[in-house]
Amino acid sequence: MKRKLAVISILLIAVLGNFIWANGTGEAPAQDLLARIKAKGEITIAMEGNWAPWTYHDETDKLVGYDTEIGEAIAQALGVKARFIEGEWDGLLAGLEGGRYDIMINGVDVTADRELKFTFSEPYAYIRTALAVRSDNQEIKSLADLNGKTTANSVGSTYMELAERYGATVSGVDTLSETIQVLVAGRVDATLNADVSFYDYLKAQPNTPIKLVAFADDINRVAIPMKKGSDSQSLVEAVNKALASLRASGKLSELSMKYFGGDVSSL
Repeated sequence: MKRKLAVISILLIAVLGNFIWANGTGEAPAQDLLARIKAKGEITIAMEGNWAPWTYHDETDKLVGYDTEIGEAIAQALGVKARFIEGEWDGLLAGLEGGRYDIMINGVDVTADRELKFTFSEPYAYIRTALAVRSDNQEIKSLADLNGKTTANSVGSTYMELAERYGATVSGVDTLSETIQVLVAGRVDATLNADVSFYDYLKAQPNTPIKLVAFADDINRVAIPMKKGSDSQSLVEAVNKALASLRASGKLSELSMKYFGGDVSSL
């Protein structure tokens, strides 16, 4: 009888031990964000849904894009489903900080201000300022060659400022399409813009007689922001592991070529 009581006592102690933790509250420690995502079987991903080719709706209204497919691949790597929540840019980062979304995949540049509030994954895309000229132009091969030349860019844009810094005279335009039309017509010598914008334009208009001849030194890193704190640490590691696998397999490059017509996934 005493032996039975001893066994029962040991079992009771073991059971109680599962509920008695270092904080003395008797409560099990809270799961971190990754554990909660896996427990519910889905990861909520914030994005705008109207910014091609990153994330947008196709002719059948299906949500597609570079970021959309990356989100689906990350969810698959975590063993869960991707639940995309679309919204206006201004509210996406605020919602992420408030815990309404698990991650945000929306072509987000890594900046010093954002790093104060969020933990970022490793970059999965890089945006560079590119210099474009007509296909038959043999004079301009570098930014330094803009000295004394003419360019077309949006008034007040960083591209206009960069062109002027290199000695170009800039004509103001409103859109990328107008910029390229002016360039092709020979009314200016060159133009500056994000390489992804040129890739996207040339993907839709492949016969446009322009070429990219140089890139600025500054590079914007695009990564996935997550709420800062130890609660997100294991999720950050899991997302980085998924991105590393996508990069090693060539999938990131493949998706980049599919949506941009150029490889923005690496430097």
